[in-house]
Amino acid sequence: MAEPLSESQLQHWRTFIESSWALHTTLEDELRTATGLSMNDYHVLVTLADAPGRRMRMGELASRLVLSPSRITYQISSMVKRGLVEKQSCLGDGRGQEAVLTGEGLTALRAAAPAHLETVRQRFIDVLDDEELAVIGRAFAKIRKV
Repeated sequence: MAEPLSESQLQHWRTFIESSWALHTTLEDELRTATGLSMNDYHVLVTLADAPGRRMRMGELASRLVLSPSRITYQISSMVKRGLVEKQSCLGDGRGQEAVLTGEGLTALRAAAPAHLETVRQRFIDVLDDEELAVIGRAFAKIRKV
């Protein structure tokens, strides 16, 4: 059985959970209101925009976004219906599937980015100083590796 958390550890854990959920909810709500995109939509678009050829294997995309295979399939299917991405056979390997960013998806991303950036700045970046941001970056880089 795991050792109980100290009062300090418990307080920090609760603060993290409550603030991260609140931040994610705010980012989701403001992005959806301003653009009609969800956070998952936005992250798929950003990831594909940064990928070579603006395409990525479904499994790699799921891994990068920390989504299950079934969740990425549902997400991409939803985005295909809206014209933001296409599903294509992998180049050079017809067995796999790739998500491919469409022109409409790139346009949606470019239109959404300023509003999303404004929310990220107001609710996260501008609330913290450079040292705090650096600590958060180092801490979450460690957590990501676990």
